[in-house]
Amino acid sequence: MKILVTGASGFLGTALCAKLSEQGHELTRLDSGNCDLTKQESLSRFQDKVYDQVYHLAAWTRPGDFCLYHPGEQWIINQQINTHVLDWWQKYQSQAKLISIGTSCAYDPALEPVEENYLLGTPTESLFTYAMTKRMLYAGLSALHKQFGLSYLYLIPDTLYGPGYQASGKEMHFIFDIIRKIMRGKIYGETAVLWGDGYQYRELVYLEDFIRICLRLAEICDNDIINIAPGEQFTIRHFARLICEKAGYDFSAIKFDLSQYVGAKSKYLIPQKLKEIMPEVEFTPLDIGLDKTVEWFRKEKGKQL
Repeated sequence: MKILVTGASGFLGTALCAKLSEQGHELTRLDSGNCDLTKQESLSRFQDKVYDQVYHLAAWTRPGDFCLYHPGEQWIINQQINTHVLDWWQKYQSQAKLISIGTSCAYDPALEPVEENYLLGTPTESLFTYAMTKRMLYAGLSALHKQFGLSYLYLIPDTLYGPGYQASGKEMHFIFDIIRKIMRGKIYGETAVLWGDGYQYRELVYLEDFIRICLRLAEICDNDIINIAPGEQFTIRHFARLICEKAGYDFSAIKFDLSQYVGAKSKYLIPQKLKEIMPEVEFTPLDIGLDKTVEWFRKEKGKQL
């Protein structure tokens, strides 16, 4: 197939493109370096090509407390990106199936995180703007399907992890930030300082699992919204204990900083629809996934700690 991927240089995009290429597909890889999706004309040079699928992964956001300080920019930039991609899709690539990525933070924490609740209630305040741009993306996909018959799939993962993560420092997702701090503690004798009291709950999805499931759903599902997650959450303290065991760091030496931003108190997804569509679905056990991630981090990121 001929496939276009936005956000192709990110953590998910890099791994997804590698898998698609391995399968023999012809790829067009877009990232902020070769295509500025905030500009309406950015996709014009691709309008005469005929794609079978478009994976829309591009988004303007960062981990940590980034959303607290950039809500206005996040609204404008992400709306520009999504509107330009959807407009190009409808006008020039209506034959293509568009597979797009949502966010678990769009769910109202007071409601069950099941797909029928995705557009209901109010997301966590600190993540509100980014969450609403993702809701608007889903609304756009649905609207274009209803009026023009376009085919889409909207997939919602929880936090992705695994080997290959590229960001560093404060911009790391929480699990990589924990790994970095604990490994620095082991190597340099530093105190690992984690944000919050450690009783925030989070859920992880191993990157290879997500890609495998994503590609399968792209084959068998149309015009749907689907959570992709194992459906189990653990405290930050639980993750930290496992990482300490693998890194050889004393868990009791960790300091929990209650003054720092922690985001949502709990974040997980209910994957009932996924299990009905793919009864055989399996996820990498947390202990195995973390072991592979910590080992990769030790080999590839050790010199950058």
